[in-house]
Amino acid sequence: MPRKFVRTLPCIFAAATLALSPLSSLACTRVVYLGANDDVITARSMDWKQDVATNLYVLPRGIARTGEAGPNSIRWTAKYGSVVATGYDVSTTDGVNEKGLSAQLLWLVESQYPKFDKDSRPGLTIAAWAQYVLDNFATVAEAVAALEKEPFTVVSDNVPGEDRLTTLHLSMSDKTGDSAIVEYINGRQVIHHGKQYQVMTNSPTFDEQLALNAYWTQIGGTTFLPGTNRASDRFARASFYVNAIPKSEDPVEALASMFGVIRNASVPFGITTPGQPNISSTRWRTVVDHKRMLYFFESALTPNTFWVDLNKVDLSVGAPVKRLDLGKDQRNTFSGEVSASFKVAPPFPFLGLKSGKAG
Repeated sequence: MPRKFVRTLPCIFAAATLALSPLSSLACTRVVYLGANDDVITARSMDWKQDVATNLYVLPRGIARTGEAGPNSIRWTAKYGSVVATGYDVSTTDGVNEKGLSAQLLWLVESQYPKFDKDSRPGLTIAAWAQYVLDNFATVAEAVAALEKEPFTVVSDNVPGEDRLTTLHLSMSDKTGDSAIVEYINGRQVIHHGKQYQVMTNSPTFDEQLALNAYWTQIGGTTFLPGTNRASDRFARASFYVNAIPKSEDPVEALASMFGVIRNASVPFGITTPGQPNISSTRWRTVVDHKRMLYFFESALTPNTFWVDLNKVDLSVGAPVKRLDLGKDQRNTFSGEVSASFKVAPPFPFLGLKSGKAG
């Protein structure tokens, strides 16, 4: 792992972004709903001990990017525009592109990334992992086919002030209901691909989460469900409820059901659990309506849920980057469809290697 990754992001990500304090810890939940009339809805919570300084950005297609890993960095130009939620305005933690592909980053303490040096595949800062997917692919299947070829090396390092690596895994979902979970275990990429992978939380690794969930499935959610804030319990509850809610033909009712599911998997504001860093307060939630191309945002500290209609934002080549300032702790209050409230802003810089060297 590079030792000079000046700052790096944990999921905040689940979002993917940086832990800037030795006390920062995070957990998150991501759920995909497969409904009537080809409705697909993806919801996620962002759990973090401190303010993650999240803002929303409109990022048009055509932006040239680098993996921010020194001379041996992957380079690309955004094929698709996207609307994203940042962490500390230095990483993409969550978002959806104009083709309806969504991506989320969540914490996974078991992650171990490949060694990165001058002879490795080109480097990609973990801060831009989700953005790389949103920029380049229209579907989960297309993304998986490309990622299986391992075109880059994920570059990460210790959380600042801690003897603990920034360790994330990536989830993707699209308009067809297809899903994929990407993890790095023992230095090797592992991809779980299929519509059945509707839920992702944090530890343990995804294959172990599936095994634990199989136990609760046998018991049956109408009989008993685990109620703690632990990642495995949130996984079991989300898995049960996302398949128990009605497959309503009314998209408004489907959205209401999904907000209920992700709120059920959230952690009440102010709660942290000593000795269990994967449990922190839910700071915000997002919900993607893939069919109608709506991106909803809900802060724990404001009374309103609002949304961006991707059909109303300019994602053309040469269009300006725009930013919605959510304020400290995402306290700024918005209502309804907010695309007109975004202001022209410079692109946020992805955190990466500053020295241009890896060691």
